[in-house]
Amino acid sequence: MKNIEFKIGIIPKTSEIIEVYDSSRINRPIKDSKRIAKMYANSNLIISAWLNGELIGISRAITDFCYACYLSDLAVKKEYQKEGVGKRLIELTEKEIGNETALILLSATTAMQYYPKIGFEKINNGFIIRRTK
Repeated sequence: MKNIEFKIGIIPKTSEIIEVYDSSRINRPIKDSKRIAKMYANSNLIISAWLNGELIGISRAITDFCYACYLSDLAVKKEYQKEGVGKRLIELTEKEIGNETALILLSATTAMQYYPKIGFEKINNGFIIRRTK
């Protein structure tokens, strides 16, 4: 994995986050930078991947660090996908939350094949009330 540096607990510039989201094609409100900034301000586990000062990947989670962790975002710039960056972001998330804490996520349809390959188990006992905006 080249010379990628992973940082825990810092919030990159909103414009850098939007650039990663846009490149990765993750479905997020990238035209609403205030909402993106608020998403990060209200999350408590952020791990980022950097290459030569450029943000190339990010994970954003909400957790109590003892029972449950919701991995809300996992995004890697298109040109760095399939190089293990996303997998490493998840490994670092697991390390931070510890083995008492379940790691939970909702997957985009296009990523449904990815998560089982890196250790996630598909579950069928979830429910959702979808956002309206």
